[in-house]
Amino acid sequence: MRAVFSNCSTVEDLKRLVGGLAEDDLAFLLHDWQVWARDDQLPPATSAEGAAWRVWLILGGRGAGKTRAGAEWVRAKALGLAPVAEKPAQRIALVGETVADVRRVMIEGVSGLLSVHREDERPRFETSKGQLVWPNGTVAEIFSAESPDGLRGPQFAAAWCDELAKWRNAEATWDMLQFALRLGEDPQVLVTTTPRPLQLLKAIMNDAASVVTRAATRDNAENLAPSFIAEMERRYADSALGRQELDGEIVDNFEGGLWRRSWIDELRQDEAPPLKTVVVAVDPPVTATASSDACGIIVAGVGGDGRVYVIDDRTLQGREPNVWARAVRAAYGDHNADRVVAEVNQGGDLVMTVLKQIDRAMPVRTVRATRGKWLRAEPVAALYAEGRIVHAGNFDALEDQMCQFGSDGRVGGRSPDRLDALVWAVTDLIIDPPAPPRAAPQPWIRRL
Repeated sequence: MRAVFSNCSTVEDLKRLVGGLAEDDLAFLLHDWQVWARDDQLPPATSAEGAAWRVWLILGGRGAGKTRAGAEWVRAKALGLAPVAEKPAQRIALVGETVADVRRVMIEGVSGLLSVHREDERPRFETSKGQLVWPNGTVAEIFSAESPDGLRGPQFAAAWCDELAKWRNAEATWDMLQFALRLGEDPQVLVTTTPRPLQLLKAIMNDAASVVTRAATRDNAENLAPSFIAEMERRYADSALGRQELDGEIVDNFEGGLWRRSWIDELRQDEAPPLKTVVVAVDPPVTATASSDACGIIVAGVGGDGRVYVIDDRTLQGREPNVWARAVRAAYGDHNADRVVAEVNQGGDLVMTVLKQIDRAMPVRTVRATRGKWLRAEPVAALYAEGRIVHAGNFDALEDQMCQFGSDGRVGGRSPDRLDALVWAVTDLIIDPPAPPRAAPQPWIRRL
């Protein structure tokens, strides 16, 4: 079809060609992705070494057309459309951050699977079974990165993984998927994601069996609101966040920032050792709407080696006070914590009141910020540089805030709530720990 269009040297030639097509041909043309796609949205034929690739990784900015590329690739795999596939891949895996994300973005989204098919070839979405079924018998099953073990047992000829950089259990889910890709002559997987500096993502990029294509938000300007492009460029052009979210670059360190990714990655452990003291630090939001600041909830403890281990991130977005207070209480109980550390600059006595309403016996230490966020964070960052703080697990959202934290005390124009809670936790544990309780005075015993 592209060869036919190449003979059209003017707009008039194109109009005459299209005007002479039958209705069926027009429908075919409309859904011929090889005609409409940008080059970066089409899979390379081979890897850089000239061999067949196993993983195609699309790194793109927000709105760069990654989802459309993913949906069209799955469509071609399911229907056996050349040049992507010679015959249908009968079993396909659709993997997202959550089941809801798979359905909302990958299947029912504006650029999702249900929208890219012609009426006669569109798959049937069986919500109760969590699968898509094409008229030719191809089946695509839904999986969530929240449950890596869900990929134990099934087997596939192809898979589409969306927003891998957001997955909570990225490495475990990825590993289970690799074992499941064992059908057909040449199992392949497509990954579409806005990048983050994750070890897994870098490993995929550096694998000889992978091919990588990149797309910036501006590359898809024809399908985006002009005001969106202009506003995003105005706000974030040349910033680390803009390079990541708009240009699709992996940004390891924020220029002039307090933290370095290497400080976290080099000491990271899967689990923490037995801890002597554990605290749950909370940075409450001022309001409780979906667009308000999050309620930062970080759990950390001190090990026998004197180092601080970050063991959990229970941060919530836009929640009512009783909701985040219950989340704090759950973290306190789940980790058998010694106390809760709560900032009261914004909520004052209300913060203590809400927490005590949930659990009157829960020990709470209130703290009040007297210095700016940057100054409070500096000694904590210094402890990371000295190797005295270890992350027991992967906390991507927290680590993004740490490495994008600016001298204005904000991350991308918003309050770094997870980071604030982390700073309070570390400060309470080893920088400014509470004074030990004074021993009760011994009663005076009169000697006879």
